[in-house]
Amino acid sequence: MATTTAAQRREQARHDYDAFLRDCPTNQLLGRLSDKWVGLVVAALVPGPMRYSDIGRRIAGVSPKMLTQTLRALERDGIVSRTVTPSVPVRVDYELTPLGRSLAGLLTAVKNWAETHFDDVRAARERYDEETAEAAENANAADVA
Repeated sequence: MATTTAAQRREQARHDYDAFLRDCPTNQLLGRLSDKWVGLVVAALVPGPMRYSDIGRRIAGVSPKMLTQTLRALERDGIVSRTVTPSVPVRVDYELTPLGRSLAGLLTAVKNWAETHFDDVRAARERYDEETAEAAENANAADVA
């Protein structure tokens, strides 16, 4: 087993990915992938190619500007492909690439988890809010006394 110097170890560490480091490109990629619009766009494209307007209708609340930005970013990252069909009007379809399909299972699972467990999360939020409010009231009452 060859030994390495401290300088060689530091150099190797610069080439390894570590998403916990702010400047690591994988940290930046996780930031992009954790965007709610990315998850919804990817999930919407799972069944197959869709036109821009169909994606916009499928995802309630997404503005045209945000949808365009999200689709461009996903296309740049190789997750979505864009196909322009010359016609009047021009037809533009978006679909998941093989890389996008490999991500779709994960993001769809997160979406499904949110839909399945939202009632539990809401109940936990309500309990937390009640407990926090009671603690604040008790602290205020102790300050007054």
